[in-house]
Amino acid sequence: MSAVKTFDSATVRTLLADTVGEYPVDHAAAAVVSPEMTATFGDDSRVYELASVTKLVVAWATMMAVEEGFFALDDAIGEEGATLRQLLAHAGGVGFATRTMEKPAGTRRIYSSAGYEMIAEAIEREAGMPFAEYLHETVFAPLGMNTAELHGSAGHGMRASLADMVAFAGEVLTPTLLDPITVATMMTVQLPDLEGVVPGFGMQRPCPWGLGFEIHGYKEPHWLPATMPPHVAGHFGQAGTYFWIDPAMSVAMVMLTDRAFGDWAKPLWAPTNERIYTHLSRRTN
Repeated sequence: MSAVKTFDSATVRTLLADTVGEYPVDHAAAAVVSPEMTATFGDDSRVYELASVTKLVVAWATMMAVEEGFFALDDAIGEEGATLRQLLAHAGGVGFATRTMEKPAGTRRIYSSAGYEMIAEAIEREAGMPFAEYLHETVFAPLGMNTAELHGSAGHGMRASLADMVAFAGEVLTPTLLDPITVATMMTVQLPDLEGVVPGFGMQRPCPWGLGFEIHGYKEPHWLPATMPPHVAGHFGQAGTYFWIDPAMSVAMVMLTDRAFGDWAKPLWAPTNERIYTHLSRRTN
């Protein structure tokens, strides 16, 4: 697929207002980002909890640590030999909030924030500083994410504004902190045959995941519509947030709200993404 060369920001802004702007939430902000243009809706300075969208930013910092030589993807850093690759791809065997092994590492996709906390602690040991400080120095400060902060778990404890996340989206689309080959690896399915549960959407067979980035694949039901390609990657958060990127079309979307994910979101998110993606697809040339 050809990359998006341009899109009409006013039209996309209207689409965001007509979709995200109608969500049953007190506050919402959203953006569609390409290397050439950005369209936003809402207050881009308001700070939102990201919940598990945190994992994308933490994975970015983690791969910077890999490029710095702190450790390799197949180094064991977790319980019972779980590797960094497995933990980033939710295949380390640990539970969501506990480091107790629920399955042997590499045998099941078990969605886990505890695994990301283990990664953060490993980086702290190598960097000699708190992980929140490392994240700020390696990602937030270089990208100008001026209100972003990690105030809790490395799996779900970040808060940021839309402006911050637009800056991060720009980095994911056109990397400056990581080698593009590293980024491509992050959006490549790891341990492709594993099955597992996508929180809120049930068992998926298989349940593809990259390094930090969830891979759309052919999951159903899902927060991305079936009409979006299987290579689209991203993450959603229990804070009512999501981020996706189509690297082939060079476009990303960020959506932030102040209402926790629940029954209100399930019937809205996939149609929102379908409507916006369909419009953007028509703009390729």
